[in-house]
This record gives sequence, C-alpha cells and structure tokens, in this order.
Amino acid sequence: MTPAWLDTAVFYQIYPQSFADSNGDGIGDLPGLIERLDDIAALGCNVLWLNPIFESPFLDAGYDVRDHFQVASRYGSIDDVRRLCQEAHARGMRVCLDLVAGHTSADHPGFQASARPDANPWSDRFVWSDNPWMTRDGEVTFISGSSDRMGAYAVNFFVHQPALNFGFHERRRSWQQAPDAPGPMANRAWLKEVLGFWFEHGVDGFRVDLAATLVKQDPQQTAVRALWRDVREWLEANWPDRVLISEWGDPARAVSGGFHVDFMLHFGTAGYPELFFNGSGFARIRSGVEQCYFDRSGAGDFRHFLNSFRLQQEAIAGRGCVGLPSANHDFQRPRVGGRDEDDLAVIFAFLLTWQAVPFVYYGDEIGMRFLEAIDSKEGAYQRVGSRTPMQWDASAGAGFSSADPETFYLPLDPAPDRPDVAAQRADPESLWHWVRKLVGLRRTLEPLAATAPVEVLGEGAGYPLCYLRGSGSDRVLVALNPSGRQVTCELPSGFALEEVLAQRGVTIDGQRIALQGPAAGIFRVRSSAPDDARTEGSA
Repeated sequence: MTPAWLDTAVFYQIYPQSFADSNGDGIGDLPGLIERLDDIAALGCNVLWLNPIFESPFLDAGYDVRDHFQVASRYGSIDDVRRLCQEAHARGMRVCLDLVAGHTSADHPGFQASARPDANPWSDRFVWSDNPWMTRDGEVTFISGSSDRMGAYAVNFFVHQPALNFGFHERRRSWQQAPDAPGPMANRAWLKEVLGFWFEHGVDGFRVDLAATLVKQDPQQTAVRALWRDVREWLEANWPDRVLISEWGDPARAVSGGFHVDFMLHFGTAGYPELFFNGSGFARIRSGVEQCYFDRSGAGDFRHFLNSFRLQQEAIAGRGCVGLPSANHDFQRPRVGGRDEDDLAVIFAFLLTWQAVPFVYYGDEIGMRFLEAIDSKEGAYQRVGSRTPMQWDASAGAGFSSADPETFYLPLDPAPDRPDVAAQRADPESLWHWVRKLVGLRRTLEPLAATAPVEVLGEGAGYPLCYLRGSGSDRVLVALNPSGRQVTCELPSGFALEEVLAQRGVTIDGQRIALQGPAAGIFRVRSSAPDDARTEGSA
C-alpha cells in the first residue's frame, strides 16, 4: 500500500551544505535547517528531502559515504537528526533522507577490508574481478593498483566510489556472483539495516540514488527490481507509513520494482527536458526536439511530455506516482536563459497542479538563478551553479551564514538584484507568495491530489495548455500560457467556471478563456464534463 500522505505531499529538496549555517563556518548544517523550519512551513511544503548527510570524505558532495550510520560532523549529529524529525513532525512535516545504496567511499572500512588479499567477511561485499589489469568489462568500469588484492574493483561513478556487490543477473565470468549469493544477500540485509536504523530515529523515507544500477548485467532490470520488491515487502511489514523514492528515471520500471515514487528527469524516460530545458545551462534536450514547451517563444509542443507521461501512468496503473521536480542538484535551475519570475510562476502553476508528486528545489520558490561561471566544488563540475547558498535576505551574507562570504561553501549570486526570501515575503505580489498559494491549493483541493485524474483539453496541442483535474462534480480547470503572446481556449457551451487563483492577464468571456502570457489561472468547474475544447493562438 502507498501511504495516504503522499497524495497531498509537496516536497522541498534541501542541499544541506548550502541551506542555512548555524555556527558561522560557511557550511550549512542541521541546526541551521531546524532554525529555518518555520520558513519552509510558511511556504506550505510538508515533506523535506535532504541530500546526503552521512559521514564522508566529500569528494562527491556526500555521495561517497564512509559510514551510513553516522552524520558528517560538518552537519551535526544523530541527535540533530532526531531533533529535526521531532521539530518537523510538530509542524506537520515529514523528513526524507538520501540513500546512496550502490556504492560507498573508497575510505569505507568495509571496502578497505575487501581490498586485502586475505579472505574476510568483506571480500565478496564489493565487486572485484580476478584480473588486476582489467579496466572495462561490458558496462562496468574497473580500477586497480590501489591494493594487493589480485583483481580490480568496479566503480559506479567516480574512481573513489567502489560498487557494492548486489550480484550479476547475467554471469559470464567466474568471479561474477548471482544476486542470491552470500555477499549480495549480506548487502541486501545491510540495506534494510540502514533504512531501519534511520526510521528508528524518526525519518519518514528515503530517496535512493542510482537505484537501477545495483545489480550488474541486468539489461531488463529484472533482478534489480526483484531486489527492491524484497525491500518493499520488508518495508510494508515493518514500516508501512514510510516511503521509498527512486532516482531511476523510468517510473514504470521503478514502481514495478517496489518504489512509491520515481522521477521524470533530465535522463531516462523522455519528456521532462522537452518541458523545461530552454538551451541554457548544461543539461539539454537530447531527443531532437528544438524548443521546450515552457518558453515565451510559444514554439514548443506539450505532447512530447504528455505522450511519455501517459505511457508511464498506464504502466504504473495506480501502484505509485511520477515525481516532477522544479530542478535538483544535478541540473540547472529553471531560472536560466533569460527567464524571469513571470515565467517561473507559470512553471510552478504546472508543477503544483499536474498529476504527479511535486518537488520544489530550495530557492526556486524565489527564483534563484543558475550560476554558470563558478568553480567546481566536491565533484560538482557543471552542476555547481545549482548548489549555491540559499538567499534568505539582502544582507552581505544573504542570511545564509555569519561567516565572511569569501569563505562560504560556494559563492553567492553576485547580482545586485538577487532575490531573497525576506523581500518576497514582504511583497504579496511576489513569486514566493504565488508559490505559497499554489502549495496551499495543492494540499487542500482534492482534485489536485497526486492520484486524482487529469484530462488534457485539445490533447495538449498548441497554446494555452488547459487541463481538468478531478472527476464527477468535483473538478478543477487549469489554464496555462507560457508564451509571450495572447492565446485563448474555447470551452464547450454550458461550461461554467469559478476563479480560484489567477494572474493578471487571465480573463473569461462567456465560453472563452483568454491569457496574455505568461499567465496562469485555476478555476472550479461548475458544470457537466466537457466533450470538446479548442485552443487558439498556437504557432
């Protein structure tokens, strides 16, 4: 069963080292986050997702974990995690952490033990070949020369991230073990141990990094889905109100593997880039589509997303949900390539009213910019521009830290007009207040729940984008115009609407909605279901 609270969940993703610094060392921490919980609650988001907070050498910003049972000292302590969960729960919020399940840091004691030439309990817990000269075998990259073990170790990403051994579905070499061999099964038990440990401390769920990659040589992902279904069965039996969210990029497969939510993202299943990637930033549309839909040019086609989304929904068949983020730590923020707060307002109107679980990336609610010309930090490379410090106020340190800004974990946006939370909370017409209102509607209107039906009018052709949420007599119409021109949607006769939330530039004249873009409107439906609708103004 999927926990009922997911249906009205609005996630808020926090990059902990960049969110709020309580001790003046220039790096965000858990006590700083706790101090800012009221700010998140004021926005209305009711689930937190934190990027990794575990003990690490931080060669990959914490995705190289040295100890999954300890909090990195720069963030705080296990007691701080307990207090975070208690304080969040007291505000009606839940807390999810980030689980790096497929690899560890090369500094992990278990990997150090596995690298010894003598047989020991860790020897089969990581993927090792029997050939120290091997550098590549099929899909797997190998590294050697760092130990006296007769072989090379597999890596999942960087060279300092050795792959844990969850087995090989197709085994072609003598050193490749089955997913049910003792080493892989010990790792499976360890996964449950890690999850249970943090659940005992009050954590409500996990986002799982690279969830599809655990079992090697598994082209149909048959064995890795069986692994996660086993974890889900354990979860249902012991922690039925907790959730698992995957970074799989293929919701149909992820949900069939036991996850409650999987993202449409910048990789994997097509559709997300065709919505938002406008040619700026480093992540691009790779399908051959020339223009994203949410762009003032009005030259995009929503059907590139819609067709992919429908395939995912048909395969999921109500067993889980698609997740849609405003951005995340791995690709550019939506405020890039000339977009302003008016453009972001329409994007958020979509994210918070579509049939999916929405994820707000910290700072997107005020229109923080993606910064392109800053140096990499902890393996971020091009991604670093999406990881800069949260902008709380207009002070020299933006309210992020009392430290000298020159010593911050990453530099602040240097623009004199950089947005901040304090200024936008004081302005009722700001993007922050628009997002707050949308989050409130998402959480209170049943037709906007993650699993409520969606019907796209005009099949998503052209502009505006108009769709119905809900069913029967309880429905909402959403009308969105990301383009920079006026467009209209013709409604069937007798189709009465009552405004719930709309921007300037949205008008209703009889059976016609006109939107001078960029603009968005949300309306209660007070009539029978439509059998036809037309959009005008498309390119």
